Amino acid sequence: RLELAPRDVVARAIDSEMKAGGHDHVYLDVTHKDPGETRHHFPNIYAKCLSLGIDITKDYIPVAPAAHYLCGGIVVDTNAESSISRLYAVGECSCTGLHGGNRLASNSLIEAVVYAEAAARHAIEHAHDYQFRDDVPLWNDEGTSHPEEMVLITQSAREVGQIMSTYVGIVRSDLRLDRAWNRLDILYEETERLFKQSKVSRAICELRNIINVGYLIMRQAKERKESRGLHYTIDYPPRPHNETGA
Repeated sequence: RLELAPRDVVARAIDSEMKAGGHDHVYLDVTHKDPGETRHHFPNIYAKCLSLGIDITKDYIPVAPAAHYLCGGIVVDTNAESSISRLYAVGECSCTGLHGGNRLASNSLIEAVVYAEAAARHAIEHAHDYQFRDDVPLWNDEGTSHPEEMVLITQSAREVGQIMSTYVGIVRSDLRLDRAWNRLDILYEETERLFKQSKVSRAICELRNIINVGYLIMRQAKERKESRGLHYTIDYPPRPHNETGA
């Protein structure tokens, strides 16, 4: 379907080519376009690529598809409020009925106009109903010390990203998810031990959050026994009428 294919189909095709050749990217070629027109229509992309040594009017652009892990995942009401009181979800992560299992460019515009306004209005109307705790004690880090090496945190964060991209990304399978689960479990245990021994820091907290979010994404992916839009698994191929996830 070439230019008419939805982005999940295009992303899987790119992913297939990358895996077949063992590459970490493919190339986007716009060198046949008029250079002046390209610079005019894509000034930010042109400037960013140029800062990386890539002139998109002359050079190929290395690209790789990104996984939209949470697209359409959180059920909300007409106020954009989730089942957890005072927790709102707007945009790709929410399940509002304004978009399906695919992330399309128009989704974010509709969500911003409709549900972002609804969430803001509801929050303002009920802000006076809430009370805030001011008796929370200070963090007690007695008996802990700073991590000896920051590399322990940065390397673990890098591994989480690699696990998610490789096994829980564009194309999934039960085997890949099981392998990802086992590897993430090792990182979880290591990080919890490090956290209990360390003074609290932004880096260690972010790592714990990344691992927890990865766990939740994996758990939901393992429970989903179907392919819908970009939530695609080779063990449960989509039915023809369900291909776009609408």
